[in-house]
Amino acid sequence: MSNLAEIVEKVEAKVDQLLKKNQHIQQENTKLKELIEQENIEIKQLKQEISRLNLVNKNLKTANALLGSNEYKRETKLKINSLIKEIDECIVQLAE
Repeated sequence: MSNLAEIVEKVEAKVDQLLKKNQHIQQENTKLKELIEQENIEIKQLKQEISRLNLVNKNLKTANALLGSNEYKRETKLKINSLIKEIDECIVQLAE
């Protein structure tokens, strides 16, 4: 009979260990989920920053092209032609 009692005690001890491990794993899982959420927020903010910087970069390239930089002569000519077309359209609308 004492053998059965020892087996029951060992099983209970192992169950307690498993419950503690389970609780620890659940706590760790919760922490990891919070970390993932924080990382997702940071990723979203970084994507917004990338978009903003891409726009700034595009605007700087356009400004550089309008200033007549040798690197952007083609873009400068295209932008000037585009502006001339817009001005012509405005003149036509004003003349009507």
